Amino acid sequence: MVDISVRISRIHLKNPTILASGIMGSCGQALKRIAEEGEVGALVTKSIGKEQRKGYPNPTAVELECGILNAMGLPNPGIDAFGEELKELEGVGIPVIGSIFGKDAEEFVFLAKKMEGYGVDALEINMSCPHAKGYGLEVGSDPVLVEEIVREIKKNVKIPLFVKLSANLTNIVDIGKVAEKEGADALVAINSVKAMKIDVDLMKPILYNKIGGYSGKGIKPIGVRCVYELAKEIKIPIIGVGGITDWRDAIEYILAGAKAVQVGSGIFYRGIKIFREISEGIRKWMMKKGFEKIDDFRGLALE
Repeated sequence: MVDISVRISRIHLKNPTILASGIMGSCGQALKRIAEEGEVGALVTKSIGKEQRKGYPNPTAVELECGILNAMGLPNPGIDAFGEELKELEGVGIPVIGSIFGKDAEEFVFLAKKMEGYGVDALEINMSCPHAKGYGLEVGSDPVLVEEIVREIKKNVKIPLFVKLSANLTNIVDIGKVAEKEGADALVAINSVKAMKIDVDLMKPILYNKIGGYSGKGIKPIGVRCVYELAKEIKIPIIGVGGITDWRDAIEYILAGAKAVQVGSGIFYRGIKIFREISEGIRKWMMKKGFEKIDDFRGLALE
C-alpha cells in the first residue's frame, strides 16, 4: 500500500488534490458536493472581497484551442454574505481554505480575520488575478505591498497563510522570497496567465474587458517552470496549479517540487471525478515505481 496523504503547515490532506479558487467556489452547496462526491483533499473558495462585486458584463469567457480565457472581474457576494455559504461546509471533513483579495494591507487583514472567524482552516491570498484593476497582479507585483500584507495578516490571524503568485511577474522567485521571509506558510503557483483573443471577423477583442486570464492545458509548462524555479530557492511548501487535467500532470508538478496540486479548469473537461482519477493514477504510478509516500519523489527533477 502507498500513502498519498500530505501535510501543508498544520493542514492534513488525505490526498494531494485541491479544488482551485474560482471553480464552483462561490456557493456553499457546490463546494459541499465536490467534498462529498469528488474525493478531493481540500477546497479553496472563490476569492472574496470586502464588498459585493458583480464582475464584468458578458462576454466574460471563451474556450480556446487548448484552454479557457476569462475575465470575470472577481464577482463575489462580499465577505459578510459569504459567511452564510461557509455554514454549508460545517462538518464536511476536509480542510477548507478561504481565498481573499484586497487592495491594501488593511483590507486584507479585515478579510483574513473575517474568514478565520468563519472557521476556515487556512487562508489563500489572491495577489495574482491578471484582469481586476486595482487588485490581484497590481498588488502582487509590488514587493513592498506583498511584504506589508503578508506581515500584517500573520500578526492578526493564527491559521496558515498561503500566497498565490502569478507567472506574469518579471521574477516570481523574488516575490516568493518576500512572502516566505514575512511568514507565509506556503506558496501557490500559478494563477491564470494574462492573455487576449481577437475576433478576426468583428476585428475586436472578444472579452468585454479585452484582456483576461488564460487557463487550461496550455499553461501547464509555465506553471511547472514556476514551481521548479521556486522550489530551488524556497523552503516553505509549494502548491502547483495550472493546466492539470490528469494524474501525469499532477506528478509532473510534484517532481518539480510541489507538495500538492490544485485543479481548476480540468473540471470543465473531466467533471468532479477528476480528483478521484488523479489520486488513483498517482497511487498506481507510485506502486509501479516503488514509492511509499509523496515525499519520496517530490522534487526529484530538481536533482
